[in-house]
Amino acid sequence: MLKFLIVLFVLTGTVFIYGQWQPDYRFTNHPDSSLTSPNNARCIVALGSIIHTAWYDNRDGNYEIYYKRSTDDGLTWGTDTRLTNEVNISIRPSVALSAQYVHIVWYDTRNGNEEIYYKRSADGGVSWGPDTRLTTNANNSILPSVSSLGLLVNVIWIDNRDGNYEVYYKRSTDAGINWGADTRLTNNASVSLMSSCVISGSVIHVTWDDTRDGPNEIYYKRSTDLGITWSSDIRLTSNSGVSWFPSIAVYEDHVQVSWVENSDGNPEIYSKRSIDAGITWEANIRQTNNTAISIRPTISISGTYVHLVWEDNVEGNEEVYYKYSTNGGVSFSLAARLTNDPAISVYPCHTVSSAGIHCLWRDFRDGNWEVYYKRNPTGNLVNVHTLSSESPSLYFLGQNYPNPFNPMTKLKFQMPNPGFVKLIIHDVLGREVAVLVNEQLNPGTYEVDWNALNYPGGVYFYKLETDGFTETKRMVLIK
Repeated sequence: MLKFLIVLFVLTGTVFIYGQWQPDYRFTNHPDSSLTSPNNARCIVALGSIIHTAWYDNRDGNYEIYYKRSTDDGLTWGTDTRLTNEVNISIRPSVALSAQYVHIVWYDTRNGNEEIYYKRSADGGVSWGPDTRLTTNANNSILPSVSSLGLLVNVIWIDNRDGNYEVYYKRSTDAGINWGADTRLTNNASVSLMSSCVISGSVIHVTWDDTRDGPNEIYYKRSTDLGITWSSDIRLTSNSGVSWFPSIAVYEDHVQVSWVENSDGNPEIYSKRSIDAGITWEANIRQTNNTAISIRPTISISGTYVHLVWEDNVEGNEEVYYKYSTNGGVSFSLAARLTNDPAISVYPCHTVSSAGIHCLWRDFRDGNWEVYYKRNPTGNLVNVHTLSSESPSLYFLGQNYPNPFNPMTKLKFQMPNPGFVKLIIHDVLGREVAVLVNEQLNPGTYEVDWNALNYPGGVYFYKLETDGFTETKRMVLIK
């Protein structure tokens, strides 16, 4: 068996890691098509153990936007919620999350041409407000992407009101109640496509591909004042082939961009990073190397972890693949095949929760397009730092330091006996919002960091659970 696995890796460059990833879960179940969005629009997001998803399907005769959530880190799921109800099509949603606010954008044809629409929930997806039309022009506005932090909501899309497709931006500073004017971010005679945006602190990061220099290249720009002013365009790729399908992620000052490039003859996945909030960029990293077609990457960052998911037909038909980095994107693991079915699995999207990785894609194994879901519940755990391997005399959970804090704090604990340890964070309502430790540990003294950058300010409680010992303490996040 070992010999077989070695030969398999030599031939394909991939490995199977089904031990951590749980089985595929059929997310939708209707005779018509249910579809995930392109890789510029995230259709799954998470905060703590609550996961929100959006997709589009035509179970009711035409394509409408649907929503579903999980409140237990993907273990169980609620019912499908239809968010739009129009006689025309509503497609390709993008979803973002900030505290209790869930923001969804899409485009539809209820006005005759394609326009960008927005909808929000102010209670974590329990109820939804009305549709809000964000664009109004005689041409088409398509392929939106949304990001949010606090009360700021950013929407980016492409628009041909000027004759060719350009990247446009719009923002709300009150969690989606009111909206500012459209801002044109690109201005050239070529076509700009597949734009997406992310935010960290006061910096908004945008990427897209366009043809101003001939073949498609990946471009980037940023705003350091929450979308008021914007930098000049920065060209991230420069090669003889075509670069397209960009995806962008951010964590504090660490920015990652992944894309598809065919400079070596066939489409391969590449990535590059900036560790100074987009001021400078490091060299490209080639993530795939085969004679097949590797496309539609999505990338995410959580602390020192970087996760990369894409579709690939290296083994005959299109399947979903995954790799990760534990050192901030300096190096990556081998590629792992996440799906294994004779039918095709395409258009993947993923997110990270406090402890896990969650992947959504469209799949044809049932004879029609359905949305499928898969998770690795422990694939995004924070690093546990060993302060001492000496066995202490008793169990202990220390007070976090600093306290109050914003956004980083340290939590220390010790255990005299080996055992399975969980260190969980709850909000004031008792809801689990993060899992920092969920593993077997030896006797010793340990420390973990919690980065609450994307959590609202307030009182939180952290609880240590291990064999025969439970303790809870209080901490305060100030924002």
